[in-house]
This record gives sequence, C-alpha cells and structure tokens, in this order.
Amino acid sequence: QVHLVESGGGLVQAGGSLRLSCAASGSIFSINFMGWYRQAPGKQRELVARITSGGNTNYADSVKGRFTISRDNARNTVYLQMNSLKPEDTAVYYCNADGLTYDSTWVRVPFDSWGQGIQVTVSS
Repeated sequence: QVHLVESGGGLVQAGGSLRLSCAASGSIFSINFMGWYRQAPGKQRELVARITSGGNTNYADSVKGRFTISRDNARNTVYLQMNSLKPEDTAVYYCNADGLTYDSTWVRVPFDSWGQGIQVTVSS
C-alpha cells in the first residue's frame, strides 16, 4: 500500500499564501504523476495541478500564474505553493499519486492513491 499524508492547509486572508505538502510512503517502486485536486462544498472534485516524475506540469486555468507545483523525487513528496489566494480557492485539497508498488508476493502492481484531504480557507 501507498499512503499519502498532506500538511500545510489552514486559514488565510485573500491575497495571502499557503504551501501544501504531501508525502508518499509505503512499498513504492516508482511514482509517475503526483498532483493536487480540490473540492469545494457542493462542487465536484477538480484538478488543480499535477507533475510528472520528469517535472512536466499542468495546471487548471483558474490557478495558472498563482500556484506552483513541485516535487522532490528522493523524498516522494509533492508541494503546492499557492500565492494570491482568492476566496474561491476555498476547498478541501487532496493529494493524488500513481505509479507502481509491490503486492504481497513482491510483484509490481499499479497504484493510485489519495490523501485524506486538507482544508484551505481563504477569507475575503
């Protein structure tokens, strides 16, 4: 199993910044994509940003120029630097990662794991 643990959320005023972190642990052979999604009350979960092991990134249009995703492959950790936050960024943010892990017989199998989510609240 691969577990993801998020940290860094909280309450911030509009225009402020927060940095989210997500560390993956467990029987990891490789991680391909790592990313962040968010879900606001009454809305569907949406992609915020994601990054490949090679550093290629893509962002939701709503966060381009304000958010930056990065990762530390040696630490199996992904970060989301969020600047110029807006009230509409308020949501539960979820970390996601996929790649290869080991099953009980040490055969490599794919995984697609989610963190438990972390609250980000931006006040106006």
